[in-house]
Amino acid sequence: MKKKLCFILLFALTSIAMTAQVGDYRNVFSIGVNGGYALNSITFQPKVVQKMHGGMTGGITFRYTSEKYFSTLCAIQMEANIAQLGWKEDILTRDGEHVINPQTGIAEEYTRNQTYIQIPIFAHLSWGKERKGINAFVNLGPQIGFNLSENTKCNYDSPYTKGESDNVRVNTVVEQETMPIENKFDYGIAAGAGIELHLNHIGRLNIEGRYYYGLGNIYGDSKRDYFGTSNHNTIFIKLTYLYDL
Repeated sequence: MKKKLCFILLFALTSIAMTAQVGDYRNVFSIGVNGGYALNSITFQPKVVQKMHGGMTGGITFRYTSEKYFSTLCAIQMEANIAQLGWKEDILTRDGEHVINPQTGIAEEYTRNQTYIQIPIFAHLSWGKERKGINAFVNLGPQIGFNLSENTKCNYDSPYTKGESDNVRVNTVVEQETMPIENKFDYGIAAGAGIELHLNHIGRLNIEGRYYYGLGNIYGDSKRDYFGTSNHNTIFIKLTYLYDL
């Protein structure tokens, strides 16, 4: 409940901040495309040892610049993106070696690939050149998402988790490997920063680093469920092109 209230409060504050008119009026609507790379992991509790899961992301971007308050350009930005998320397990022994599955004779590998549609709504604040130059910006706001599909890439039938041999997983949590996603709807908070180059009449080009923290869990989190926590954590590197209408 506290996470949902935090999400609703941030959404409300973003909306209020971008509708309040206190500075010099602007009326610039921009539309464009974005693309980049997403590095994702799932925070499981009990813990599941992971590497970062890599995948592509891309979509369309809309921005409305409404005012300039002192040196700050204020805008609201919304995106509709497709993102390849999921998790990739780091399956090691207590000695830090790769676990060799006795059934296959090769190192165990497990990856869950998940495809999401994501819609962030940002307060977009920038400083610097308004035209013909470079400015720095930050984005902050809520994000919702919905899981479209998922698939598993695994090179064994059953994980090697038990036995007296040293060739055993240092982390024996494996329940997530056979559990399909339970909560397809996702929500959380995203924040980013970057630089933007205004190309005169050609458009705008920006590069951004962004972090997303999921407030929702992909699995049930009641006392009857296995995982108490199973939320997304994502680092995005994005390139966006915008054209002012």
